[in-house]
Amino acid sequence: MWDYRRYAIYFAPEPGPLAEFGAAWLGWDPATGKEVAHPDVAALPRPVAELTETPRKYGFHGTIKPPFRLAGGQSAQALHAAAQALCARLAPVALEGLGLSRLGAFLALTPKGDTGALAALAAETVRALDRFRAPPSEAEIARRNPARLSPAQRALLEKWGYPYVLGEFRFHLTLTGRLERGEAGAVEAALGPVVAPLLPAPFRVDNLCLFGEAEDGRFHLLHRYALSG
Repeated sequence: MWDYRRYAIYFAPEPGPLAEFGAAWLGWDPATGKEVAHPDVAALPRPVAELTETPRKYGFHGTIKPPFRLAGGQSAQALHAAAQALCARLAPVALEGLGLSRLGAFLALTPKGDTGALAALAAETVRALDRFRAPPSEAEIARRNPARLSPAQRALLEKWGYPYVLGEFRFHLTLTGRLERGEAGAVEAALGPVVAPLLPAPFRVDNLCLFGEAEDGRFHLLHRYALSG
């Protein structure tokens, strides 16, 4: 359970129709560690496997604390214990629901209504577990293309190792990689009726998960923690 390249804290739907769809749509189930056959969705501009190639390795999830390498002197077992203790004192969050949205050049499920409590939950998780995070390497920073980031995002990258946390955080469950011009509308139209019956209302975040990245780059769900504060 403990020998992984990187770790992350994600939200992942509990077993059920939404989790099953997410695993099939992306083609990877991080809970079982197995590939899953893609669904047959009509009227897509490209095969599902191509549309989902980029997010596939992460599994269906919403990022809370982004992937990180362990800091020197820290262990995955200690991270697990700290995450478990953190979640025991954090309260669940309830939102109005989830909806299919365009975020820049990709599609995702995003929460409806006031997301302040969810942002606060994510911020506390980022801060509380940051002692386990090794500083990003120069190559990792370069991959974020800091020249294209805003000053606030560059500051977050330097301090927290990722530009989209705290004030720049926006919770989402990614469904596609970058779409070509004109594709987003077609994918949204094809996917909308498929996901609509699966979207929870209200949408509750009542647990978080520890994920680990294996040597092949695929992420695995290692442990689920109830938010019981």
